[in-house]
Amino acid sequence: MSAIDLLITSGNGPVECRIAVSALLRILEREAVQQGCSVDTSLGPMPDQHGAKSAIFSIDGSAAEQIAAGYCGTVRFTFKSPVRPGHKRQNWYVAVRRIDLVPEGHEVAINPADLHFETLRAGGPGGQHQNTTDSAVRVLHRPSGLVVTARDERSQHRNKALAIQRLQAMLQDIEAEKQEAAKAGRFVANRTIERGNEVKAFKL
Repeated sequence: MSAIDLLITSGNGPVECRIAVSALLRILEREAVQQGCSVDTSLGPMPDQHGAKSAIFSIDGSAAEQIAAGYCGTVRFTFKSPVRPGHKRQNWYVAVRRIDLVPEGHEVAINPADLHFETLRAGGPGGQHQNTTDSAVRVLHRPSGLVVTARDERSQHRNKALAIQRLQAMLQDIEAEKQEAAKAGRFVANRTIERGNEVKAFKL
């Protein structure tokens, strides 16, 4: 079974929602590793000291489907803003949705000259059982600064193709957000953040 890719996004929420995205990534990683899954996180463009506006979280393992199902939807975080101490609002929302890799023929065009590849050791569930071959692949997309890792497949060639597919999915989502923002003045992902109808809630 291939890894499940989740898009975690703050939509057009304020900086506190970036903090919530970072917190959710830590929660997901801890839960996935505890259940024997391997994980990879690819941050969206231009993260700052508070984190990224969006990320792709990839889970691989027998519990991946169950974990993904439990988080898809809106996740609420309750905490006082560390960047705006006098701010009254304490509830911050992020959206989680499963994304499929871009179908062949619909990919965002990527210039191969803009990509920088690195190979690394592919770890097993929870980072255990390290392989003896450098089959995992990390790709940097220089124009956007996106970095995506793939370690699901046993062959370096297949992981390279998967990393490019994940990169295309992320670029596709960014492009869709830009187009929607230009037309309607808001991000596509923000429509999925349904306040008051959250699937999970956390206090920090």
